[in-house]
Amino acid sequence: MTTRTLSDAEIAEIKAHLQELEIEHRDLDIVIDHLEVSPPPDELLVRRLKKRKLVLKDRILQLQEMLVPDIPA
Repeated sequence: MTTRTLSDAEIAEIKAHLQELEIEHRDLDIVIDHLEVSPPPDELLVRRLKKRKLVLKDRILQLQEMLVPDIPA
């Protein structure tokens, strides 16, 4: 696998996108918690939000890995 060093602009862009995703992830936590305690919870909506939250978490991890430099073994 070929890797290249990211430019400062690319790193800043990734960090900004990462921050947006983390905020959305936290917001989804709040919305899901609110929906689950509000009777009756909309189960379909809660499932969809949880699925979106998982997608965000995966993308957050991918972006975080991009910011960590590869260390040769």
